[in-house]
Amino acid sequence: MQQINLIQMVSGAGLMVQFVLLLLLFFSITSWAIILIKYRYIKRAYRESAAFTELFWKSRDLSNAYRHAKELQGSPIARIFRIGYVELKKISQSGVTKGEGAQAQARKMSTRFAGMDNIKRALRRAINTETTRMTQMVPFLATTGNTTPFIGLFGTVWGIMNSFHGIGLRGSASLAVVAPGISEALVATAAGLGVAIPAVISFNYFMQKIKILESELHSFSADLLNIIERDILLMERRRP
Repeated sequence: MQQINLIQMVSGAGLMVQFVLLLLLFFSITSWAIILIKYRYIKRAYRESAAFTELFWKSRDLSNAYRHAKELQGSPIARIFRIGYVELKKISQSGVTKGEGAQAQARKMSTRFAGMDNIKRALRRAINTETTRMTQMVPFLATTGNTTPFIGLFGTVWGIMNSFHGIGLRGSASLAVVAPGISEALVATAAGLGVAIPAVISFNYFMQKIKILESELHSFSADLLNIIERDILLMERRRP
């Protein structure tokens, strides 16, 4: 019965209030679609990143970890590892050949350490790319939470203005005349709040999860760089 009354109030409202309600409906549908998409994305990113991190520390070499990383397409950590590993392969291809002179060996060794800067830059770019990907569409939830209450309030104010204008034309201010118009106008405020509340809650939830993932990306990048630098130093020390 309440649902039928609500539909009647919306259908009996003025054109501006109905336009406001349609605009709020657009914000609601879009924000709920974003909520579902980002929830699935972040849930998969957490699950696959945890799986890859465990596999990475159990792997005996980076090539084995790279094979696992290619299978986990939803993990941001696996994606930045693949980028770092590709850069590392470029450095390893500039190996020192036996019989080369000291100058050539020194030149190739300096090339290796210059390659470390390339790896660091590649990892930084990868982290920025992953952060942008994770935060994509999330700001719309903040926009929804900030604007829809005011859009609903605008519809309410407009509806009340029309109600008082009708009262002035009729010359009657009884409760039976005032209440229907005001109740119809207040639907816009209630709808605005109904759209804004889940959007704000979801925005805060996603931003918290994204910050945790971003922190894990930086930590993993630092660990990977330490491993690569250690391997390069050991490689150079073992050469005659």
